[in-house]
Amino acid sequence: MTWTTYGTWLQGSKRGYVKKGEVHKACAGLKEANKKSQKDRRFILTKENRKSVRKSIMNESVRLGQEIHAISISTTHAHIVVNVIDEPIETVVARYKRAATKGLRAKGITGKVWTRGFHKRFCFDKEELAAKIKYVQKHQEDT
Repeated sequence: MTWTTYGTWLQGSKRGYVKKGEVHKACAGLKEANKKSQKDRRFILTKENRKSVRKSIMNESVRLGQEIHAISISTTHAHIVVNVIDEPIETVVARYKRAATKGLRAKGITGKVWTRGFHKRFCFDKEELAAKIKYVQKHQEDT
């Protein structure tokens, strides 16, 4: 599962973007329209805040009884590879985002933190799972 911080990966971005599970190419006009419609400033996670988000998510995973195989919290997004549990993925992501936000609020962070929604990819065999874990581990920042 992946989700982004508010205002950092807008639809139309030159890196491409995902909407409803489909990858789309860059569109400068769409990006500018989205930028103008933002309700808050964009949010970048500092090193200290990345540590807080990671800790909050790890603690929530214990409450959920969900194993985290790999986690990467970057300045602009979170990647997590988890095992399946008996909860809808939408509920799980919402819990992780809420826990992380609560941890940041305790540090005095205000305003929007996360974009709405998330991106999910399911792994159907051990090779796919290993590849996702490797990808996330490769993209870990110093937290």
